[in-house]
Amino acid sequence: MNGIYRVHDIGQLIKDNSYVGRGIVIGKSEDGQKAAFAYFIMGRSENSRNRVFTEKDGEVTIYPFDASKVKDPSLIIYSPVRKAGNSVIVTNGDQTDTIFDFLMKGKTFEEALETRCFEPDAPNFTPRISGILNFAGGDFTYKMSILKSADEQGSACNRYTFSYVPLAGLGHFIHTYNCDGDPIPTFTGEPERVQIPNDMQAFSDTLWNNLNEANKISLYVRYTDLATGKFEHVLINKNK
Repeated sequence: MNGIYRVHDIGQLIKDNSYVGRGIVIGKSEDGQKAAFAYFIMGRSENSRNRVFTEKDGEVTIYPFDASKVKDPSLIIYSPVRKAGNSVIVTNGDQTDTIFDFLMKGKTFEEALETRCFEPDAPNFTPRISGILNFAGGDFTYKMSILKSADEQGSACNRYTFSYVPLAGLGHFIHTYNCDGDPIPTFTGEPERVQIPNDMQAFSDTLWNNLNEANKISLYVRYTDLATGKFEHVLINKNK
């Protein structure tokens, strides 16, 4: 198969990578009946690892597992998944709320992200990654975005948006870092093409079981039936 159209097993992409950071996957199930997305977080510090996902009414919020140990909540506590009309937003930071506010005012995903940039955590300058699923007419489209530093000094922000028509069995995977390092190297290139199976639990297991054991924290996966709009989810927290 032509290399640019190769579709990867996401487990193989992440299994030997100790630190891909935070990741978003969006795509369509192999049978073409479900819209799928996943979001996971990893962490190297005690502050980052002290987190859990909670889900209520289709929205996900991150909370501290042990509130007494929180040192700086500004970049680790946020809502990664929110619903806005017929759209679902998934991001790795508080830009979720920015996108939500813009959509509620009739503005766009891109307009919202023009007001944001990478995280102020020099020297890493962690990218802000975002995705949106727009549902209409018994189907959906999706977009992904990454905001990242233009140079090692964080002097400017480059913004990239990728817009997709979903294909059965295909998803796209974007993550904050290429791998571990000091500073941590930012994700480069286009979102990676990955397989989206029909079985949500199998997909969740593949992700969770192949994320680095020491650094993985939480995972949320959702499959939405395109005919009915009903969804199911899997939520896994390392902290119990």
